[in-house]
Amino acid sequence: DETIHLNFGIDLINGIKHENPELWTAEFQQEMIDRIKQAVELEIAYAKDCLPRGILGLNADMFVDYVQHVADRRLERIGLPTQYGSKNPFPWMSETMDLSKEKNFFETRVTEYQAASALSWD
Repeated sequence: DETIHLNFGIDLINGIKHENPELWTAEFQQEMIDRIKQAVELEIAYAKDCLPRGILGLNADMFVDYVQHVADRRLERIGLPTQYGSKNPFPWMSETMDLSKEKNFFETRVTEYQAASALSWD
């Protein structure tokens, strides 16, 4: 579901750019880059807070590289220059995401959401 939302957002931005090229000014592009960089910094702060010592196979530095790598891919998809040049420390993550997209929604059981009635307040 997250991939569908992501692709919708990217398609929306690219559609607006195509239909209204006058809006895609250098100033607006820089604002987009700045917002993505701010989001990356917030994700990095979160990772460092959650993983101060790391766990087996995952530490804050690896997460930093991953977040920066993902940000660069998003920037590319909306036609903006990459900012970080980080490599993906988790190549298996991309493979997993790609495999999950190949499933037919109506032939699989959705596990991303949990019914409110199944939650416990205890």
